[in-house]
Amino acid sequence: MDSNMNIKAKVEIALNAIRPYLEADGGDVKVLDVTDEGLVTLELLGNCGSCPMSAMTLKAGVEDAIKRAVPEVSAVEAVNMTTPDDPWAKMPFE
Repeated sequence: MDSNMNIKAKVEIALNAIRPYLEADGGDVKVLDVTDEGLVTLELLGNCGSCPMSAMTLKAGVEDAIKRAVPEVSAVEAVNMTTPDDPWAKMPFE
């Protein structure tokens, strides 16, 4: 079995543990890629994709949960993270 697929499966298990919290705010995440170097690339879905708190959610919630469960992961990035100064950003359920 490809080691990236094994790591990707572990990442999905780690995400499943925090998904209920993301879904409670109308969001979710999708794993796009796992590199040989341990970089996990995610797409933020639903409200997570437009929330100005997405950077904090990614670092303090998603990345922390993944790295604790999957020590092989060196970094976590999102392809569509919203910044707090984004004029299109909106809080969940606005």
